[in-house]
Amino acid sequence: MERQQSISFQAVIKLSYTLKSAKNTLFLPLFLLLFLQSSILAANKPQITAKYQKETAQSDHIKTNNRKDYTNNGKRLSILWWNVENFFDTIDDPETEDSEFTPEGKKQWTEKKLLLKCMRLAHVIKVVKLRTGAYPDILAFCEVENQEVFEHLLAFLPENRYTTAYNASNDPRGIDIAVAYDSTSVRLLGTTSKKVPVEKRNTRDISLYSFSANASPFHLILNHWPSRLLDTKWSEPQRLLAAKTARTLIDSLCIDDKSGDIIVMGDFNDNPGDRSVCQVLNATTDRKSFLLQPEGKLYNCWGMNRSRGSCYFGGRWLKFDQILVSAGLFDNKGVMMPESAFSCVVTPHMQTGKKKRPYATYRGTRYLGGYSDHLPLLLQLHIE
Repeated sequence: MERQQSISFQAVIKLSYTLKSAKNTLFLPLFLLLFLQSSILAANKPQITAKYQKETAQSDHIKTNNRKDYTNNGKRLSILWWNVENFFDTIDDPETEDSEFTPEGKKQWTEKKLLLKCMRLAHVIKVVKLRTGAYPDILAFCEVENQEVFEHLLAFLPENRYTTAYNASNDPRGIDIAVAYDSTSVRLLGTTSKKVPVEKRNTRDISLYSFSANASPFHLILNHWPSRLLDTKWSEPQRLLAAKTARTLIDSLCIDDKSGDIIVMGDFNDNPGDRSVCQVLNATTDRKSFLLQPEGKLYNCWGMNRSRGSCYFGGRWLKFDQILVSAGLFDNKGVMMPESAFSCVVTPHMQTGKKKRPYATYRGTRYLGGYSDHLPLLLQLHIE
């Protein structure tokens, strides 16, 4: 019996690599996902498998909440942010705390589970392509273990033109923010990163990527701030330090160009109304007041969207994932932001339960087989 299952899995692996190069792979054959899902979960969670089979019988389409279509004679620029929830390879790195994400570890993270995760993440990116007409120009994903596993994911996107840019920080678990950009539509001008001066335990760097699209320069500042894992009051000072570090990068850019196009995005582990965001970063969801007096401020794009949030913890929806922009994106030159630019992306299969919470890969140590415990954010801009 074990021999038969092994042969079947190898056949699926072989077929999946064939499908990666196929032209029409938006909707991966259901039997592939069902095979992986059932073979991983059936032994101890048959009810989850049955639930998945019922869901996959539905038509798969994308919904971008509160998004309006817009047309423009100029070029478009799209950026997809996503916390992809512990996207690890299966190899134990002795220099990081990743042993739980190995076949022998607490999470029993196997090649089969990694394959299913890649197929799920790639499926969402392909659906975004269907909705917008192209792959996002820039992908910025956090909780990625290394460049190799990120490039493994990109191989599931047929005919993509992505180049990777990866900053390996000193996070104890080894998770970083991975960036991929379409080298035919945007040009990377330079990168830098700043360490957050927290005590005792390192955290992720704040990274700055400077790009140019259609000869219009813009800056992308990426964040994954310390979590609230233990206690909010205990961890808040660390996020305030992260916010101050990000603010330093923003201010340095404004010295060179006060009207520069700056986009700050990430998983802040704080909501838009928390001190780190609204006071230290000086970000507001009030578009009207921002446009009246934008100097030194950032506009928080959640102000133009009525979605409940990007993640669900402790029985409530949270807006930890955020995109903030400078006044330069409202000056009708260079990179410009229309009213419908921001959306929280979700497909029916990315949600679960009565609360329609994000369909996570794990809940604690229990394997669910979903996409991520966060929903991705999409920013669609115009370029002069």
